[in-house]
Amino acid sequence: MSMSLYARRFGLVAVSGTVYVGAVYLGLQLYGGNNTKEANASTSADGDGGVKSYVSDPRRTATFQKIAYSYDDEIRKDEFVMGINLLRRALLYFHAKGDVLEVGAGTGRNLGYYPGENTVRRVVLTDSSDKMLLRAKDKLKQMPVSERGRYDVLVADAGNLQSFPDNSFDTIVDTFGLCSFDDPIAVLKELQRVCKPEGKILLLEHGRSKSYEGLSSYLDK
Repeated sequence: MSMSLYARRFGLVAVSGTVYVGAVYLGLQLYGGNNTKEANASTSADGDGGVKSYVSDPRRTATFQKIAYSYDDEIRKDEFVMGINLLRRALLYFHAKGDVLEVGAGTGRNLGYYPGENTVRRVVLTDSSDKMLLRAKDKLKQMPVSERGRYDVLVADAGNLQSFPDNSFDTIVDTFGLCSFDDPIAVLKELQRVCKPEGKILLLEHGRSKSYEGLSSYLDK
C-alpha cells in the first residue's frame, strides 16, 4: 500500500474524529450543564437503602418524537465511521437467542443484525416514542413476510414493563439506550426482572473512558 494511500486514510480518520469530538462538545454546550429549565436532578432512596441520582426530563420523549424522521440520517455517518454497525452485528449474532426483548429500540437500528429464526424465535421491539417505532415499522415492511413475522412492536416504558411477567425472555437487548432513560437504575432492575435466570442482558452503551482520562476531563468541562 502506497504512503499516499496511508496518508489519505489517516487524514480521513483524523478529520472524522475531530468532527465527532467537536459535535459532542457543541452538544454538551447547548444541552448539558446545570440548566434547571431543561432538566431536574432527582434523588431518591432505592430498595436497598442506598441513594440513586438521575436526571428527569419531562420533555425527553417529546424530543425523540420530534427527531424521529431525521434521526437515522443524523447518526448514520457517525456510526459508520466509528464501526458501531459492526459492534451491533457482533453483539446480536454471537449472543442473542430465543425470545428477545429490545428496549429503547427507537427506529430499529438493530434490524437486520439478529440471527435467523433457528437461533432467535421472536423479537419484541419497545420504545417510549411511537414515532420512532413508526420508523422501525417502515423498515420491517421492507423485509420478507417470512422474516418480519417474528417481530412485534410495542410502545412501552423500559422502566415499567407491566406487559411482561417475570422471567419472560431469553435475551434482553439495549443498545445506546441507558443515556436516554430518566432512571437507568430502575430500567436495569426491570430488565433483570423480565429476563430468565439463565438468560442474558446485552448492553452496548456509551461509557466513560478510563484509558483517555484527559479527553474525559475535557468533555466534563
